[in-house]
Amino acid sequence: MAHQQEALTDPPPGLPRRVWCRLCGSELRDAQSRRRGFGPECDPDRRFEHRSHDVEQEPLPGL
Repeated sequence: MAHQQEALTDPPPGLPRRVWCRLCGSELRDAQSRRRGFGPECDPDRRFEHRSHDVEQEPLPGL
């Protein structure tokens, strides 16, 4: 996904610099995504949160 190259000059006062996701290339709008460089769907630390689960099991003998 190609995005337009940002101008090499600073943005006008009061406007934030445009930042794009390092994985999918979409423009990032919220502050946390802009700091991390990934959108919420692409963030490698958060992509698999929904898959984590605790499994109840008996302790292994000898431990």
